[in-house]
Amino acid sequence: MAADAGTKDVDAYLAKVPEDKRAILEQIREIVRAAAPGSTEHISYGFPAFKLDGRGLIWYAAWKKHCSVYPLTPGVEEAVGKELKAFDTEKGTIRFTSDNPLPPALIRKIVEVRIAEEERAKR
Repeated sequence: MAADAGTKDVDAYLAKVPEDKRAILEQIREIVRAAAPGSTEHISYGFPAFKLDGRGLIWYAAWKKHCSVYPLTPGVEEAVGKELKAFDTEKGTIRFTSDNPLPPALIRKIVEVRIAEEERAKR
């Protein structure tokens, strides 16, 4: 992925995040980059996000007591719902903590489902 202004904005966001949460968000960032190599980074709704073919793919954020990944679409919930039982989910959001982060394999699955959803939406 080519570096762009969006990457710098995401770097600035991550620089402000406490170390324990930053490590988790940086892991999410690397997993999404690997799983969606044609995607671009940017800040959207104040959070780091990835777009694929100009469409929102996945967002992630740090909060005071947790981190989040968005969106939890019906397709994502159907595909990985059983694996999300250990996490707080609500209104399109997956919440997790530094003590109980999302496993890398689960993040990859979420990204793969989101890519498939966006591919279907383009048709």
